[in-house]
Amino acid sequence: MARIDSLLTIVLQQGANELRVGTDREPRMLAYGAVKRLNMPPISEETLRELLGDILDPVREQSMRERGRVEAVYESGAGQAFQVSLMARADGGFDANFLRASSKSSMLARAAAPSTMAPERAPASAPSPSSVPTAASFAPPTHDTRAPGVADSEIVARAQASGASDLHLVDGDAPMVRVDGRLRRLDDASVADVVSTLGLDDATAARLARGISTELSVSLRTGAVARVHVYRSSAGNAAAVRFLSRTPGSLASLDLPVPLEDVCDIPHGLVIVCGATGSGKSTTLAALAQEALRRRSIALISLEDPVEYVLRGGESSIVRQRQVGRDVPDMTTGLRDALREDPDVLVVGEMRDPETIALALTAAETGHLVITTLHSGSTASAIERIVDSYGPTRQGQIRTQIADSLRVVIAQRLLPRARGGGRVPALEVLRVNHAAASMIREGKTAQMTSVLQSGRREGMITLERCLADRVLAGEVRPEHARAAANDAEALAMYLTKPRA
Repeated sequence: MARIDSLLTIVLQQGANELRVGTDREPRMLAYGAVKRLNMPPISEETLRELLGDILDPVREQSMRERGRVEAVYESGAGQAFQVSLMARADGGFDANFLRASSKSSMLARAAAPSTMAPERAPASAPSPSSVPTAASFAPPTHDTRAPGVADSEIVARAQASGASDLHLVDGDAPMVRVDGRLRRLDDASVADVVSTLGLDDATAARLARGISTELSVSLRTGAVARVHVYRSSAGNAAAVRFLSRTPGSLASLDLPVPLEDVCDIPHGLVIVCGATGSGKSTTLAALAQEALRRRSIALISLEDPVEYVLRGGESSIVRQRQVGRDVPDMTTGLRDALREDPDVLVVGEMRDPETIALALTAAETGHLVITTLHSGSTASAIERIVDSYGPTRQGQIRTQIADSLRVVIAQRLLPRARGGGRVPALEVLRVNHAAASMIREGKTAQMTSVLQSGRREGMITLERCLADRVLAGEVRPEHARAAANDAEALAMYLTKPRA
């Protein structure tokens, strides 16, 4: 067995399901997305190679370097199967992510053929040929637009007619819809099983039976698009359906508290839209991209997972939208390709990993406008999240890159309207001027509030100032504003001293 088993044993003992290791980085242990304590110093490349052993053999390493990413299966000494992702980084290092398989997948993995990642010791009894899974047993989620059963589903139609942004289904339970941010049951409706309710094909049902989630992008009869994620849960098959317009609305239609049209005129640099899941990041991102196409003569290339809005180029601009998993194998490959495709504007659905971040920064530095999203609660924390994705030895260099290339950060929230009838956005907008760039270089992003407060004439605004304006205008209730604020004391101050 590889020496990595010593760490994987800790993962299992702590009830975690994922281990992330990389050269010159501190190992991270996660339990279904939540970080668990694992105190270890950054791992050198030599140490990581020793830990991985034959997991990173010469053939697999060469494939990783050429393709950017390699997927395989490894069985630990404890008999637990892990899906392994080996990923090359732009800085020459590499990462290895170990994701614990479900119990059923674990049984399949123990019978894995040598072409996957077999353990170093042969099992006591060889599996029968019929029990040997292929690499597809552990394939990443797939994307497909051919799911007519979703478009024909009565429950989907009722959920959309109710004004829901999302629909949640699980075998044997009533469907739930999210309207204006709140969940409620869909009256007089029930789901016998998700597969038949959504009319999923046999291939999708087979993947679900193996514990493999699937992503679908489906055109509905109303002209809208449904993004469908189907997966296994302890209660059975489940699905999350999000309803989207086929084409993005204009920036003017989003009821934004500050104008952002001029952001689309930035010739090059990085623009980040951040916020929590469901905060409207993708909608704002698409509106910015569409506005850039309207105002300029550009070649725009987008990389999305999946494509949510259809962008229109018009007579003087062109659009090439690529879906990860369908048109390109992964985000890193797509970004490397895009730099050779003569783009003026790059739209990156989300910066999820150091490789994507590094390539996005490089593109922004080399004369492209890069518009992307990031999961973060404030403009300052967005910057720190990018920096923290790298090891301590590289953080100084990354801060300099961000200071030189970052142009605008937009942190977004969606709050229920005080009088009902939808939700209203609240923004924090940072425009990187000389003072902000200096703070980023020096690692003083905690002091960024002073830049935001003094930059009103440059189009900046703090989240708390924006929330207070919404409350004072009668658009948002005070309790909802307090729940969304990062700084309750600042919000209280703005409410007692309204802007003139």
